[in-house]
Amino acid sequence: MDLIIKVLIGLVAFIHCYILWLEMFAWTTRGPKAFNKSLQELENSKVLAANQGLYNGFLAAGLIWTFFISDAQWHNYVALFFLSCVAVAGIYGALTVTKKIFYIQAVPAILVIVLILMR
Repeated sequence: MDLIIKVLIGLVAFIHCYILWLEMFAWTTRGPKAFNKSLQELENSKVLAANQGLYNGFLAAGLIWTFFISDAQWHNYVALFFLSCVAVAGIYGALTVTKKIFYIQAVPAILVIVLILMR
């Protein structure tokens, strides 16, 4: 079970590293296809997207940090905190932007939260 949880935490962290890259560095190149928006719309929101990307990077960093915590209880607390932040961000994104965000961000985080709590 521990290995599955670690792999899933790694997956959630990877997703957020990808979102960081997309929002900070590829907003106007890959963004139009990923977000189904025009290049002009994305040009107008480039700075805002970079800021959002930075926050996604902080979420990924927090999840990556859990791999370096040897105390199991402390590991769980830190993982649950950052996974909860990801879940809330995914739920908010689904309510305000597109429902697809719920499945990309919130569902994986909620799954790992459930597995940690069931352990």
